[in-house]
Amino acid sequence: MNYYELVFTLISAEDFHQDLLINELAGIGFDTFEETDLGFKAYIKSVDFNKDHVDQALSAYHEMFTFKYDVNLIPQKNWNEVWESNFSPIELANQVYIRATFHESKPHFPYEIVIDPKMAFGTGHHQTTVLMLEWLLETELKDKNILDMGCGTGILAILASKLGAKEVDAIDYDELSYDSALENAALNDIQNLTAICGSKEAIPNKIYDVILANINRNILLEQIDRYATALKEGGELFMSGFYKEPDLEIIIDEARKHDLKFISHKELNNWVSAKFIK
Repeated sequence: MNYYELVFTLISAEDFHQDLLINELAGIGFDTFEETDLGFKAYIKSVDFNKDHVDQALSAYHEMFTFKYDVNLIPQKNWNEVWESNFSPIELANQVYIRATFHESKPHFPYEIVIDPKMAFGTGHHQTTVLMLEWLLETELKDKNILDMGCGTGILAILASKLGAKEVDAIDYDELSYDSALENAALNDIQNLTAICGSKEAIPNKIYDVILANINRNILLEQIDRYATALKEGGELFMSGFYKEPDLEIIIDEARKHDLKFISHKELNNWVSAKFIK
């Protein structure tokens, strides 16, 4: 599958202006972002790209600051080469080491995760993935049933399994992410992960102890009712993929409608991850 690459140049902007653009782009289907010296790059499947939709989503920001973008068509084979060349290992809290198949192992880390980087979101580099990994390290997962929505490469589901989860269901609407989650589960010898291709309608008819959803604000708002239905009483819901202002209060208000109590949140470079209990 081909992707479109949008190369953004921010000419007169503050640091947070870039995050505003990224948030809007994530809401209309862009699934991967890469920072550059002059701005950032955004990627979307070629079948989902509509320049008019992009211009409409970003139109209001032209009054706030100056930016421009160029559009490039990126064949998947070229993207994979670029992705591998830019992928570097990640160390988190002296506990988690995330590496690609072409990096050396560091067995002294309690949890080592090996992934084969493809065009699937969730390598651990994005701030929201880091925040969700931190929540997992702080949560008791032993013998619990876990749902990972928008699983991407499966990195959160894999760590949940390594932390003692009984069963892990990993769901993503993107076929490449679905395939990637299966491949990465095998790479890490994870036996209790079930990958499912689909959206909220694909959530199995079962009850979960913990639900993870690292997607974006608009999709979270649209799916939160289903999360609440699938979460047991006293269960924990962790969501990320949005900003503190104005997203967090919007998410909290919607969660409250479905008997989900806001507990606390984490922040990293303007990105937020929040914890709720049913």
